[in-house]
Amino acid sequence: MPRQASAARSTSASAGLKAEETKYTSFIQIAIKNPKLSSAIVVLLADAVLVSLIIAYVPYTKIDWDAYMSQVSGFLGGERDYSKLKGDTGPLVYPAGFLYIYSAIQYVTGGEVYPAQILFGILYIVNLGMVLLIYLKTDVLPWWALCLLSLSKRLHSIFVLRLFNDCFATTLFHAALVSFLYQKWHLGLIIFSGAVSVKMNVLLFAPPLLLLLLKGMDVFGVVSAGAGAAIVQILLGLPFLISHPVAYFSRAFNLGRVFIHFWSVNFKFVPEPVFISKGFALSLLAVHLLLLGVFAHYKWCRHEGGLFSFLHSKLAQMKLKFCISSSFPLRGLEEHNINTRVLKTEHIATTMFVGNFVGVVCARSLHYQFYSWYFYSLPYLLWRTPFPTWFRLILFVAVELCWNIFPSNVYSSTLLLGAHLVTLGGLWMAPPEYPYADNTNRKPANSKKTR
Repeated sequence: MPRQASAARSTSASAGLKAEETKYTSFIQIAIKNPKLSSAIVVLLADAVLVSLIIAYVPYTKIDWDAYMSQVSGFLGGERDYSKLKGDTGPLVYPAGFLYIYSAIQYVTGGEVYPAQILFGILYIVNLGMVLLIYLKTDVLPWWALCLLSLSKRLHSIFVLRLFNDCFATTLFHAALVSFLYQKWHLGLIIFSGAVSVKMNVLLFAPPLLLLLLKGMDVFGVVSAGAGAAIVQILLGLPFLISHPVAYFSRAFNLGRVFIHFWSVNFKFVPEPVFISKGFALSLLAVHLLLLGVFAHYKWCRHEGGLFSFLHSKLAQMKLKFCISSSFPLRGLEEHNINTRVLKTEHIATTMFVGNFVGVVCARSLHYQFYSWYFYSLPYLLWRTPFPTWFRLILFVAVELCWNIFPSNVYSSTLLLGAHLVTLGGLWMAPPEYPYADNTNRKPANSKKTR
């Protein structure tokens, strides 16, 4: 009997090893047959080596790290008044999620730069992995163009030589976008709220996201998802909301901050008195809202008859469901999601990336770390334009060049704005994509693709 049991265990182990070998062989075969997957793996591995070399041989640049550690030390020391949390570069101006993340980093690294660089190097690779997944899922770029995602000198610097909090906000946003691409709206919005808690720039994605939520869910689903995101903000800010709520809101969510003209990469050709004026800021805000409205009406909601028609249909749908649920409760539960639609991954990514890019183009000030707000979407956006490939690459190089000129000057700033506007014009010229996925179980009424 013992020999039989031993033989059975040996047979089982052998079968397990063969199964693992089969899975490994199958993965290799898939990677070989799929050049995009192979390219993504090569890009990820090559960039991991590059990041390691940068950490090992390129000197760290001291900018905000000491200020971050001072602000965190005040928080860990028991200070809950946001107006008293300060560092070398000024007062704390980020929401509470920033404090929790950098408190954990300080605990793990002891506040030392080198181990923190290793953590940020890992973060860089995790973020790049999610970005590559987004590109594989949307299938917009050719396989060879995936390497563009790892060719930015400025992005490597932002992550592993500057250790900015923008890196965490960007990574969390990409995690949220991955959830959206898999139609996990509630989970994605919770992660999105976490990204906002690190840095408010993520709110540039909020207008297109709201539109996508209304497309992908009914109104009641949007409200419940929004409530989940709000709860995240309340829980993270609770220690400060209980003790000093006014100081927390006025510092962490200050939408009226005026950045220093010298550090801006864009609009450097605008005289400083005009640059810091309220009139210039309001003008850019007006242009921002106008562009969002125009893209939403003529591009993102084109197949629903325009923005106003779409919103009217959602309102009518909400009234109908309310009447059904109040008159026939059981039937209302059964038909709760009867009108929800499955969105195409390309439509989700395009709407989010274009909406954020509009905000970047209209931003009064872009500091060097702000490049992380949209760099990873830049190849995607360029390949959504009708431009020839050579011109797309010229625009990509022009934008990267402008972000690597320090300090920014009139010429580099003008070139950057020109490249942005040309790209935005190309996105406008591109035909609107059909937003809904074909689904045999729930096929839309007008299922013909229009491109």
